[in-house]
Amino acid sequence: MVLQEPAGAPSPLTAAGGVGDAAAEVQLSRLRWAVLLLFSSYSLCNAFQWIQYGSINNVFTRFYGVSAFAIDWLSMSYMLIYIPLLFPVAWLLDKRGLRLIALAGSALNAMGAWVKLGSLKPHLFPVTVLGQVICGLAQVFILGMPSRIASVWFGSQEVSTACSIAVFGNQLGIAVGFLVPPVLIPNVEDVEKLAYHISIMFFMTAGVASALFILVIIVFKEKPPNPPSRAQALIQSRPAAEYSYVQSILRLLRNANFLLLMVTYGLNVGCFYALSTLLNRMVIHHYPGEEVNAGRIGLTIILSGMAGALISGIWLDKTKTYKQTTLVVYIMSLVGMIVYTFTLSLDHLWVVFVTAGLLGFFMTGYLPLGFEFAAELTYPESEGTSSGLLNVSAQIFGIALTISQGQIMDRFGTKAGNLLLCSVLFLGTIMTAFIKADLRRQQANLENEQTRLQGSNQIMDYGTVACKSNPINCHSCSLAYTHQDISLALQKCCQKPTLIP
Repeated sequence: MVLQEPAGAPSPLTAAGGVGDAAAEVQLSRLRWAVLLLFSSYSLCNAFQWIQYGSINNVFTRFYGVSAFAIDWLSMSYMLIYIPLLFPVAWLLDKRGLRLIALAGSALNAMGAWVKLGSLKPHLFPVTVLGQVICGLAQVFILGMPSRIASVWFGSQEVSTACSIAVFGNQLGIAVGFLVPPVLIPNVEDVEKLAYHISIMFFMTAGVASALFILVIIVFKEKPPNPPSRAQALIQSRPAAEYSYVQSILRLLRNANFLLLMVTYGLNVGCFYALSTLLNRMVIHHYPGEEVNAGRIGLTIILSGMAGALISGIWLDKTKTYKQTTLVVYIMSLVGMIVYTFTLSLDHLWVVFVTAGLLGFFMTGYLPLGFEFAAELTYPESEGTSSGLLNVSAQIFGIALTISQGQIMDRFGTKAGNLLLCSVLFLGTIMTAFIKADLRRQQANLENEQTRLQGSNQIMDYGTVACKSNPINCHSCSLAYTHQDISLALQKCCQKPTLIP
């Protein structure tokens, strides 16, 4: 059967809304894994610097001659700085793209690490505060990136896994921050020896941060040559004039499901921040002299959480059950917190390791779930903006819960402080149940795929059936196409093709 297309008639793919063009452009880049690994690495370094003081709170308290609350503020400074700077940085991310934000984040991270090297005397506590503030500035350029990198660089079947790996790096940094400082810096009385050991940690951190900054300059690209998914292709094809950053924020704040998620994410991650900051004080209170094991307990929380994050990302890519998975993980975070609260004081350190691991698997594993659920609920808004708002909520609740739990622990004991976190997680669980699974990004991918298939079917209507063994041939220019590249058939050959089986 032979059919000729009339002169001047649009091709079936063009009539289908240009789906063929979009399909031709969608392609995965091999560089995506290098970009993801590099981001995860400098995010790791920044997270390490966040918790490096808190994991040995008692040692730095004695070295600088300040209160435990002052050392707590070195961690909380990260949270405080993030809140006012979110919107300017999110605006930069939307207007200038991923590469500029990556350069700024990695550069500030290295700068803060070098500044801390000037604080190796007990009277130089203000210098270490300055270095930590600079590292906190770097964090503003880091925390909102995972879901954006995943969307810009990865396909629809791997985007949740990629986001989990991006968050994975940050959590691994916290794990290293719990493990390394207690090992490198022993709890000794001699101030000179203490300064020497602290200098080793600071020099190592500065060297790694500087090397990562250089790698970002060389390796990190703005985006791949072609969009990795149809949803991303639609976003990139949108005229810049159609996008308004202010209107985007207003739309997000009018999205009831996103607002519920923003609060529940803040409650859960705020509990994690408070627990991480105060963990050393909790463990030392019940197990004096166990600074190294306190760090190992923190390491256990993070490593199990990393496993949870990776599993949840793979699970989401396969099932797309965002609401159900988020709710189950939230419930289990509550259960884990309750179990940890009532086993901390049993005088069996191995029990604390087990319960802390259970808690970390779900509480830390929740982090990428929140980012990906937000990206689904708010598509096609910028992932950097939605992630940023989630992080602002987390920082606000993190500061409030860290201060509140610290004060309660000082007055009523560690159990009372942990019960506060249990009640907060219970509230978050109830609120999560009311979030509707409005998966807009998945819907966009499905609708685009259906339109593409309709376009392909229009080609089939010309009386040809394409398969690997029976290619489509263009009689006019003698080109052959299999079913795998049928969408290109009417683009690569002549404008008035005659298709024959």
